[in-house]
Amino acid sequence: MALEITDATFDEVVLKSDKPVVVDFWAAWCGPCRMVGPIIDEVSAEYEGKAVVGKVDVDANQEFAAKYGVRNIPTVLVFKDGEIVSRQVGVSPKNVYTEAIDALL
Repeated sequence: MALEITDATFDEVVLKSDKPVVVDFWAAWCGPCRMVGPIIDEVSAEYEGKAVVGKVDVDANQEFAAKYGVRNIPTVLVFKDGEIVSRQVGVSPKNVYTEAIDALL
């Protein structure tokens, strides 16, 4: 399962990570988000120990969604050394996310 990231933990978990970080910005009411969720969970399991994979519920945690201009969900951001290196808006196949991580490993 992907890690639940909140506004309170975002800085520590995402921005200070020494590994690539994949962050899925989602909401419970979002149909397409429910399609991406299981893919993100699979990626999390496959890259355990190599990358951090997490989810931010934008209804409960709006600070970083706003900071990074997340206007549509699902939006998946990939971070390396605290900087965004990839942004994917909408539903994408699993390989889009795994290739983004592989490019950073």
